[in-house]
Amino acid sequence: MTDDQARTDARWTLPDLAARTLGGAVLDANDESFAEKENLIRPYPVVHAAHTFGAKGQLYDGWETRRRRTDGHDWAIVRLGVPGVIHGIAVDTAYFTGNYPPRISVDACRADGHPAPADLTDWQPIVPESDAKGDSRNEYDVDDPHRYTHVRLNLHPDGGVARLRVHGTPVPDPSGFADLPLDLAALANGATVTGASNAFYSNPAGAIMPGLPASQADGWETARRRTPGHEWLDVRLAGRGVVRIAELDTTHLKHNAPGWASIDAHDGTDTFPLLERTALQPDTPHRFVLDNDRPATAVRLNIFPDGGMARLRLYGRLTPDALHDLETRFRA
Repeated sequence: MTDDQARTDARWTLPDLAARTLGGAVLDANDESFAEKENLIRPYPVVHAAHTFGAKGQLYDGWETRRRRTDGHDWAIVRLGVPGVIHGIAVDTAYFTGNYPPRISVDACRADGHPAPADLTDWQPIVPESDAKGDSRNEYDVDDPHRYTHVRLNLHPDGGVARLRVHGTPVPDPSGFADLPLDLAALANGATVTGASNAFYSNPAGAIMPGLPASQADGWETARRRTPGHEWLDVRLAGRGVVRIAELDTTHLKHNAPGWASIDAHDGTDTFPLLERTALQPDTPHRFVLDNDRPATAVRLNIFPDGGMARLRLYGRLTPDALHDLETRFRA
C-alpha cells in the first residue's frame, strides 16, 4: 500500500502514539549490531545513501540486528509517548531489501507510571506473527479496545526495520489534570484533528502537538488558495469544557501566515463564536483572553484566506461530566 492509499483510510490518519515528538522512546532491544534502535521512531522520512559504509557495514536509517544463528527472534520495546487504544501498526522496511525480517509480530502491555523495561509484564499479542515485505510500508490492523502504554516489535527471526508507527486514539490519565486548567486542544490530552479543508504541506495534527514548533514544517500549512473562501481546521477537544484562553502561534511562518483567524465552537448541535475574526502577525505567538463561559466539545479554526498555523492551544477546564467520562475510559 502506498502512502497516498494509506491516507484514504482513516485508520492511518490517526496520530502516531509512539512518535518521538509526543515523548515516545525506544527503551530496549535485544540486539542492535548494525543500526540503532532509536531510529525506529524518528519523525523524519527515511533517508538512504547507497554504498556508504561505516565500521558496522552499510549505514541504515533504521534498526538492524545481526544475522541470527540460534533459535528465537529479535525484539525492541517502545514506550508510547501518549498511551491509548491502538488501531493500526505500520512497520516500514524502506531500503531494507536483502536484510528485512520475513515475518513480524507486535505485543502490547499497560504499565502506568514510570516502569523500567524489566518491570514490563503481561504482554498481549496485538499483531500475530505475520508476513512482511522488504522496502515496503507493511500495515497491520489492530482490533483491541484496551489502553496500552508500551509495544514490543518482534522480528522473526532477525533483520532491519526503518520505522515503526503506532496509530491510535490517545487515552491520557485524567488524574494528571483533574480540576486543573489544561490545553483542551492538545493531542497529548486526548484531543484529535477531525478534518481540514487543505493539508497540502503538512499533517494538520502538527498544530496540536506538544512543545514549541521547530521549523516551518512543524505545524499545519495549506496550499495557496486561488478561489474565494478560506481554509479551516476542525479539532475535537479532549472533553467537553469551557475554553478561556486561545493561543494561535504562527512562529516560523514569516511569509505564509494567515492574515486573519477566527474560532467557532460546537457543543452538540449548537455553534457559537469563540474568537471573532482577528488580524494575525507573522512569526508570532498570539494569546487571546476569551469572554466565554459556555462549554464546547469541538472547535473550528478558520484562517483567512490561507496559510499556516504552527500551534493551536485552547486552555480551559473540563466539565465534571467530561472528567468522569475520561476516568471511565482510563479504567476500561
